[in-house]
Amino acid sequence: MTTNEHVIGFIDIGTNSVRMLIVRLNQNHSYTVLSQQKEMVRLGEKEFKEHILQPDAMNRTVVVCRKFMELARAYGAEEFIAVATSAVREAKNQKEFISRLKNEAQIDVRVISGKEEARLIYLGVSSGVHMDGQHALFIDIGGGSTEIVVGDQSRYHYMASLKLGSIRLTTLFFQQNETNPVSPERYTKMQQCVRNILASTVKRVRKLKVDMAIGSSGTIMNLADIASRSYDNSKDTRGSLTHNHLKRVVSMLCSLPLKERRKVPGINPDRADIIIGGAVILDTLMEQLGLVEISISKRDLLDGLLIDYLSRTGRFSPLQMSVRERSVLQLGRSCALDEKHAHIVKALALELFDSARIIGLHNLGQRERELLKYAALLHDIGDFISFSSHHVHSYYIIKNAELFGFNQMEIAIIASVARYHRKKLPQKKSSELTDLDKQSRKAVIVLSTLLRIAESLDRSHSGLVHSSHFRFGDREKTILEIMAAGDCQLEIWGVESHRNAFEKAFDGKLMLEVKSGELGNDGSEKRNERRLRSCSRAIPAIQSVRRGNEEVAAEPMES
Repeated sequence: MTTNEHVIGFIDIGTNSVRMLIVRLNQNHSYTVLSQQKEMVRLGEKEFKEHILQPDAMNRTVVVCRKFMELARAYGAEEFIAVATSAVREAKNQKEFISRLKNEAQIDVRVISGKEEARLIYLGVSSGVHMDGQHALFIDIGGGSTEIVVGDQSRYHYMASLKLGSIRLTTLFFQQNETNPVSPERYTKMQQCVRNILASTVKRVRKLKVDMAIGSSGTIMNLADIASRSYDNSKDTRGSLTHNHLKRVVSMLCSLPLKERRKVPGINPDRADIIIGGAVILDTLMEQLGLVEISISKRDLLDGLLIDYLSRTGRFSPLQMSVRERSVLQLGRSCALDEKHAHIVKALALELFDSARIIGLHNLGQRERELLKYAALLHDIGDFISFSSHHVHSYYIIKNAELFGFNQMEIAIIASVARYHRKKLPQKKSSELTDLDKQSRKAVIVLSTLLRIAESLDRSHSGLVHSSHFRFGDREKTILEIMAAGDCQLEIWGVESHRNAFEKAFDGKLMLEVKSGELGNDGSEKRNERRLRSCSRAIPAIQSVRRGNEEVAAEPMES
């Protein structure tokens, strides 16, 4: 580990479990997750009536924290950030417990307020989802509290931390070791209790703009897992949970004794005794706010601690980027990305995309353009494993990486475009394309062809070609005009090898025209904009696609 790398451990001491995230902050401003740990300790067990942490619960938690600290130090952790939430902040013996953690586990713990907990959850979840200008309702149901936030991608507008949680409600409405099914009458009483506590928050949220709802925490994820196993088996529904499915899950769980509840497909057996307490909170909240469906996020407070740390310390400079840009850069840097080459290829690929659209070679839109940008940035990350088949390795890495802000279809398109930037051409029956719909398969063929050409235009990795665009030749020919700052024979040779790919993608011949020119100082994006404005003036604003009947607007697109 170099002197510029730093390992840090983040620990969340919750009401139900203790969790740890160990991260190495790398020299290139990326970070690498070294380990994630979770241990259920039930710290809030029997606490919420007297607000006293029980000796056995404290003992379990201290032991787990000590083991976690030993593990983090084995990874070389030099700094620790630990927080405690609902159970500890309400405990009358809080100081005693914090002192034990310091003396027995060598860990300094900060007890955070409910509002701070909500803020960190918002940071963690919002930093992993592409909201595209929308406002979201964030819901996190813990063991002792429920955090509710309304916000957009960059800031929150409302936050609340409520004394509602799966363990808290279970403690209030059930006797210890009770194993019977839950009657409709008892569930109704639980709902009324939740409604009373939610009343003012629901009133505030109803006045705010909310376009989507996102649920996090173990309780919500487990309910979504149960629903995905029990209903709508034709597709994977773990990424979302409908209110209708939730109500069916609740009805099933309530009808079963605890022993049978533990056997329900998808349930975490360790949550079986408290999951109804969490379900009634979500059920009531969705009912009161008229939420038909919520998206599920795996991110939470631990991720928020990491994002907050990076923001405060300035160790990860691109925090101002979008979620998508940040996750792509994070993946690329983790795989030792050649960033200079990647950005050159990206700029050239986008210029080719825009000019091809202007002259009617394709009618793809902004969404596909954005996916091409990310495929261009990541197309070579397979070099991390092996150069000879790096396009195949790039596909596998992208397809299986946790790229935040993208849905599975978008990730599949990015991966497939990177896969086919070299070697064999994509075919309709290619295994990588079988899960894509017809429109997406067509997009992969077009985008991968453009990426092939863009990659070849920087074949020497020296940035000789600083601009390239398509223009009309005659009815059957398209001219690729290349502006180069020097001898680029290697690049020209590379592009010529893709004539066949171009012909199959665009049903026409490709001609090359090379011009010499000096590289400007205003950056590739501005050069692209200037070139496109010039091209746009020379071509009518709207023209028919040369090989189809659809009409496309010939307008430059965002960089």
